[in-house]
Amino acid sequence: MRIRLLPLAALLCTVPCLAFAQQRPLVTEDPETIGAGRLLLEAGLDYAGDVDYPVSGLQGNLLRVPLLGVSIGISSIAELQVDGGLYNHLSITDRRSAPLSAMVTATGDSTSSIEDIVIGTKVRLAAEGVSRPSFGFRFATRLPNATNESGIGLDTTDFFASLLVGKTVQSVRVVGNVGLGILGDPTRGDRQNDVLTYGLSFARAVTQAAEVVGEINGRADTRQGEPPPGTESRSTVRFGARYTIGTLRADAAILFGVTSNDPGVGVAAGFTYVFNAFRIP
Repeated sequence: MRIRLLPLAALLCTVPCLAFAQQRPLVTEDPETIGAGRLLLEAGLDYAGDVDYPVSGLQGNLLRVPLLGVSIGISSIAELQVDGGLYNHLSITDRRSAPLSAMVTATGDSTSSIEDIVIGTKVRLAAEGVSRPSFGFRFATRLPNATNESGIGLDTTDFFASLLVGKTVQSVRVVGNVGLGILGDPTRGDRQNDVLTYGLSFARAVTQAAEVVGEINGRADTRQGEPPPGTESRSTVRFGARYTIGTLRADAAILFGVTSNDPGVGVAAGFTYVFNAFRIP
């Protein structure tokens, strides 16, 4: 779950469109970056019911805490992102036969693992104009830190690349993403599935400090026939709010799964802190 936040409260009053370029609890990436020499720290949690794992055959209620992220402004138009989490806990409500269910070592009514780490870079290609949106590009790699023995992980390395578009109209910020995800097949080492990734979000100012936000974000399977397990189409709708005090922003959201592969309902909450950490030479 990505977050971006401008560090000066005065900017929220004088340049509201920049404040709306930032994200958490949304995951749709804004083309705006955090700025040269800035360091962004984020932490949060989420909880979702009826989470399904088609590779391991497990189903249950998933708690992820804490979800952590660091973004480093390596120039005025580029940033480096590292996201992950320390603890994923699944309360198991159902087990069934699945491609890798025999590998699951959890024998009780719960299992746990760490979160996969995602390392990415975002570059703003064009700044926003009066009648022109801003454009950016992001590519990222997800590393296989969560194990398939836990029943939660897939043990695959995945790659993502997306075109980012954003535009502010009065008090509303609209952001769109479209791209490609290359997902490894967790049951075979010689096969992958290419999926279409997408996102569309909005953020509307209620006051100078408060916003309401929403989005739909997911991926669409492009393979003819049955996709490899764990690479099927998924999509989530989020509605929430953000509140900024100085350089700190708190957020909360409710999540709804769209496809039959998604959880039913979930919640998310967290905060972000950003500051000037170093000077770009």
